[in-house]
Amino acid sequence: MTHLTGKQVLAIVTNYGVEQDELLVPVRHLRDHGAVVTVAAAEPGDIRTLVSDEKPGETVRPDTTIDAVDTAGFDLLLVPGGTLNADNLRQRPEAVAAVEAFASSGRPVAAICHGPWALVEADRLKGATLTSYPSLATDVRNAGGTWVDQEAVRDDGAGFPLVTSRTPGDLPAFLREVDAVLDD
Repeated sequence: MTHLTGKQVLAIVTNYGVEQDELLVPVRHLRDHGAVVTVAAAEPGDIRTLVSDEKPGETVRPDTTIDAVDTAGFDLLLVPGGTLNADNLRQRPEAVAAVEAFASSGRPVAAICHGPWALVEADRLKGATLTSYPSLATDVRNAGGTWVDQEAVRDDGAGFPLVTSRTPGDLPAFLREVDAVLDD
């Protein structure tokens, strides 16, 4: 199972509040399929994940910080959710700049749950059809996107490949679409 060998994936998160499975399940899946995944945190130090936005999850050691990463060498940007993580991430200029770098160069972005808030903040949803946690539907529409209630959506309407999903329960469909976009 190494069909993603050589693919470089960048995951960006804050140090507290990322939904555990929205970070760890994709990272493990991608690594198991041969991709090299770099986890970049907002600040130096461990990442404290949460389960369902409230229960303590696993602690993760990041590989680097977002501001220290040169995004040019990566094939896909992964933006996990978690309400606290996503709300804080979209307020960090370096995270918004990472989203902008991928979108403007036509490289794929994969965002799950509240992760699309970073795309709203980067103003990169005009023309896109996507899904997210349902509470983001109005934000997506206000940013020029079309929100749909589906387990996973792959769309190129904003000028770059965008893969989105609603919740950890949709991870199997999300990962199928992430694999497909990386295989292109």
